[in-house]
Amino acid sequence: VQLQASGGGLVQAGGSLRLSCAASGRTFSTYGMGWFRQAPGKEREFVAAISWSGGSTYYADSVKGRFTISRDNGKNTVYLQMSSLKPEDTAVYYCAAGSTNWGVASYDVWGQGTQVTVSS
Repeated sequence: VQLQASGGGLVQAGGSLRLSCAASGRTFSTYGMGWFRQAPGKEREFVAAISWSGGSTYYADSVKGRFTISRDNGKNTVYLQMSSLKPEDTAVYYCAAGSTNWGVASYDVWGQGTQVTVSS
């Protein structure tokens, strides 16, 4: 599977963005999928994950209640709806395939990243 993330941009604090991650390959529906982010000078951190069926979702405490992960297996796409954005959400956001774990090493395939910048 190959992944292409999109939807990033510049938004004011309190605003919303929806990220998309389009996957190629017929096996997308068998993969757990995750979103991670990396701010300048910081390590890549877990944001959210979703099981292959979409029946289970997982969130970092820092985004719980503000972000929603979802997927459409018919469109080979996973989404991250981000609301009530804060300046500390500014980072490059990456989608990844292969797990629902919070650990970076658990994922086999990564997208190229999309920049999200939240202004105060």
